[in-house]
Amino acid sequence: MAVFKNPEEIAQSIPDGSTIALAGFGGMGQCDSILKGIRDSFLRSGHPRDLTVFHAAGQSDKLNGIEYIAEEGLIRRVIGGHWGLAPKMKLLIEENKIEAYCFPQGQLTHLFRTMASGLPGQLSRIGLGTFVDPRKEGGKFNERTLGKEDLVKLITIEEEEFLLYKSIPFDFVFIRGTTVDEEGNLTSEEEALKLEVLSAAQAARAHGGVVVAQVKYVASKGTLHPKDVVVPGYLIDTVNIVDKPETDHRQIPSKAYHPVFSGNARVPSQRIEKLPMSIRKIIGRRAVQEMPTFSVANIGIGIPGDVIGPILHEEQLQAGVVLTLESGVIGGIPLGANQFGIAQNATAIIDHEYLFDYYHGTGVDITFMGAAEVDRLGNVNVSKFGNRITGCGGFIDITQPAKKVVFCTTFTGGGFQAEINDGRLNIIQEGNIKKFKSEVSQITFSGEYASKLHKEIIYVTERAVFELTMDGLVLKEIAPGIDLAKDVLEQMEFTPIIHQNLKVMDMRIFGKERMSLKTYNIENK
Repeated sequence: MAVFKNPEEIAQSIPDGSTIALAGFGGMGQCDSILKGIRDSFLRSGHPRDLTVFHAAGQSDKLNGIEYIAEEGLIRRVIGGHWGLAPKMKLLIEENKIEAYCFPQGQLTHLFRTMASGLPGQLSRIGLGTFVDPRKEGGKFNERTLGKEDLVKLITIEEEEFLLYKSIPFDFVFIRGTTVDEEGNLTSEEEALKLEVLSAAQAARAHGGVVVAQVKYVASKGTLHPKDVVVPGYLIDTVNIVDKPETDHRQIPSKAYHPVFSGNARVPSQRIEKLPMSIRKIIGRRAVQEMPTFSVANIGIGIPGDVIGPILHEEQLQAGVVLTLESGVIGGIPLGANQFGIAQNATAIIDHEYLFDYYHGTGVDITFMGAAEVDRLGNVNVSKFGNRITGCGGFIDITQPAKKVVFCTTFTGGGFQAEINDGRLNIIQEGNIKKFKSEVSQITFSGEYASKLHKEIIYVTERAVFELTMDGLVLKEIAPGIDLAKDVLEQMEFTPIIHQNLKVMDMRIFGKERMSLKTYNIENK
């Protein structure tokens, strides 16, 4: 039988040096009320302190979630997948105030299940050849972590290499739902995502840990439909009923609750706004040309998450395409920016870790991902740049087994500006950061590994399109209005292979004409 406690009582129950696990995704699903209580207790009394914090997806939208406990002294070590929207936590890692391990998000979601089964670790090919591989960095994400415990191990089974992500027993797990009944049974009817709450609760139980749930409502015994229960009451020890759900239990960053994002209502398609023409939309329109007519696709955070879904919708290209988000969302029109991970009019919302089963085992037909650095071997970095960190999120889990990968990025960064005039691209101001590097700062995607498996890898920018071959990066297309030498080659730290039939990018991408996937695939292959 669950015990009801306020955040202060929960914080006081956590011994110093504990390992706590958080479930959430970006700005959704965090136990903000409880995390604020832990922070307040630490700032007032100095306890709890020296915590190890484990999480799979990023846990903030720049303001909430893990940011509440990002305090030096409160945290000793963090094990997670992404901190791109957690500036305070990023700073603790970058300034070597805490130990930090970064592992693929999908592996961490599966590690919850692995620990729930009482096994020593999660076995996978995912991460081979990247910074996670112990032959490179072993996922250790700052200088303070060098020389510390190795949490990933390379093993060989029947002459095939795998990585073993070691189990990390939890003392506490914090999960979130909408309603709990008097017996502790938990439902999620108003949550935007299902996440990995059941696996996390079972992982804690397997190692004698405490499961704490944050909710908005309490229901009478026997009133919840059994199929609506996402975590049965025997797994939940403590419940916190939020006093201020409008601030401490928001469904998504921009709204306390909206039925569309939990699948309880739909938005008429004609009311969904079209994207204005922009450089990001140009990149998205060219990227969509690579999509097979019938496919299961994934889109990642950044340019893809902001534009691919809306482009498919407004150009009526969704027929035959199943669009997925790593958070567990299938179908619909994704939201971008700090609300990446949710969609309007989703077809299905499944458990976070189960969608990663599909990504790992089958591999999507195509994935659209961002890229911050690309080198001559086709390696891509999105995770770390010198001391500046972001993390890999689900990037490695999705790109490594995908049948086709399309990276989407502006050609340069840092002040880059351009415009479209009469179907031609005009560079107004060149960026001061070259993204096409001689060597990437960190390997988040291994071009060598992909080449060995003969994967189809495309790199789309607003002015040039490249393809990865066994010989390296090949320049296939340039935008109309672009000078090959000045606007492309001089803005790279290496000279790519130039295709003998170098083409001009499809002029229609830069205009208003709507095209079909059939047109795309017939005319652009």
